[in-house]
Amino acid sequence: MYEKNIIIKYSEMDYQLALKPSALLNFLQDMASQNAEELGFGYSYIKKKNLAWFLLKYRMEFEEYPVGKYNLVLKTEPRGYNKLFAYRDFEISINEKTSAKIASIWALVDLDNGKLMNISEALDNNPAMPSFQKRENDLIFNKIKLPERIDIEKTFEIRYDDIDVNRHVNNCNYIIWGFEPLDFGFKSTHHIKNLDMVFKKEIKYGYRVKSQVEIVDELHTIHMLKNFENNEELCIINAEWK
Repeated sequence: MYEKNIIIKYSEMDYQLALKPSALLNFLQDMASQNAEELGFGYSYIKKKNLAWFLLKYRMEFEEYPVGKYNLVLKTEPRGYNKLFAYRDFEISINEKTSAKIASIWALVDLDNGKLMNISEALDNNPAMPSFQKRENDLIFNKIKLPERIDIEKTFEIRYDDIDVNRHVNNCNYIIWGFEPLDFGFKSTHHIKNLDMVFKKEIKYGYRVKSQVEIVDELHTIHMLKNFENNEELCIINAEWK
């Protein structure tokens, strides 16, 4: 288990001192990258093989969403692999109390042909990436229903600053675009309770993204991100609020 104290800066909070969801995703990505680097399967190792880690899914469950909190303890643990998929868990603590549990699924992709790699073979049987073993308290990745109707829609142009080291849009931007169509009043009075997020397709600089939202009820929204030019599905988010 890799552990780090996180000092939340004002730039990572909204005007009511709640942690921005995009900042949260950046914390998770940075922690995963740092831990993978220390264990020998991070960016410096896979870059030599022209491979890249791609995030596929998140499941998040919050007991307490960080509002007015400046110190978090973030833990992460690589849970191992199952052929083409690697699993990683996170835990957030506030004042020594667990406030959130997060599960994620990743794939190792060959940048030459876009194919998913056999993780064990690609990592030369690194012992820090064992075979995945399920636990009784594992979070469950829920299947997300596609929106049945579109209640709100906005379009965004991809900026240079949205691009990551793999020349694709950084995953934190998906949650920014996904939640942006929700009105100011809703976002000012609600915080994430449970979240499922599925990344379906990467997108690069020069394209536009269409963000569509179905408001299922006052505490449940479904978000679909699409490539504006060809209507390909990029990401789908199921959000339960409190």
